[in-house]
Amino acid sequence: MPEWAFLTNHGLVLSLISRHSRITGLELSREIGITERAVRKIIADLESAGYIEKVKEGRSIRYYINPDLKMRHKTHQEIDIGDFLKTLGWKVEGE
Repeated sequence: MPEWAFLTNHGLVLSLISRHSRITGLELSREIGITERAVRKIIADLESAGYIEKVKEGRSIRYYINPDLKMRHKTHQEIDIGDFLKTLGWKVEGE
């Protein structure tokens, strides 16, 4: 029987970024079990939709999450992405 999960790869990438703001694409791909190319596509999707912002810091990238955007699916559009991520272990800096 094939495995299934509650979160999509987009949700997994966003969740991991929320807990590790300097995680690399390679680290994400290894953690999730998808290709680095797929991770980069997901990051581009999340960035273009405004969920994350990438900021170059030295030789690495730090990700920032916009916690005020709503979940995308029509059944959960009343939930802020920040609230969802907090249930998955995100601790907002300064709180």
